[in-house]
Amino acid sequence: METAVHIPINAHALEGDLAVPAGARGLVLFAHGSGSGRRSPRNRHVAQLLNRAGLATLLFDLLTEEEDAIYENRFDIELLTNRLVDATCWARQQPSVESLRVGYFGASTGAAAALRAAARPATEVTAVVSRGGRPDLAMSYLGRVRAPTLLIVGELDDVVIELNQQAFDALGMSDKALVIVPGATHLFEEPGALDVVAGHAEEWFTRHLADAGH
Repeated sequence: METAVHIPINAHALEGDLAVPAGARGLVLFAHGSGSGRRSPRNRHVAQLLNRAGLATLLFDLLTEEEDAIYENRFDIELLTNRLVDATCWARQQPSVESLRVGYFGASTGAAAALRAAARPATEVTAVVSRGGRPDLAMSYLGRVRAPTLLIVGELDDVVIELNQQAFDALGMSDKALVIVPGATHLFEEPGALDVVAGHAEEWFTRHLADAGH
């Protein structure tokens, strides 16, 4: 069941959608890429498949409408990271999901925010998945990430593959993986490509969130 939520951030509130299936076995927060938000059709598609697998999801706007109107804010990774951390703290106070282990699903620049947030011990994140992400924008933080991390990149996204390989090598944990989706470009718009992404994400989150004792 999906519920519209308002996440208080200082004097503002971020709009979000919290979906909690019956018997949810973990919670995944989505960190969207530049210029995107909770209505991203690609992330909503992935979220729906995760819900069917018994995982709760929180899709939310990292910026208010006023902030998003300032183009530079979309690439302010530190600001996006802080918003993700604040949303994580908020989620841990919600009765419907407070007992669940937390994972991050980041896309594009949102992946950098997810990894920077995961590098902060206080977030206690259990797993991270990056879709067509820019983990290289979190390069100086990657050695501190301890959450198992999956990087997913399209086979035809040449430059981003190289950046993800560099980030993969810099990650500090042993439980990590880099998956190349055959025939896919940066946005995974090819038929079936996004379902492949969702399948890998579901397996990763289920293994690390649902099978971790909750």
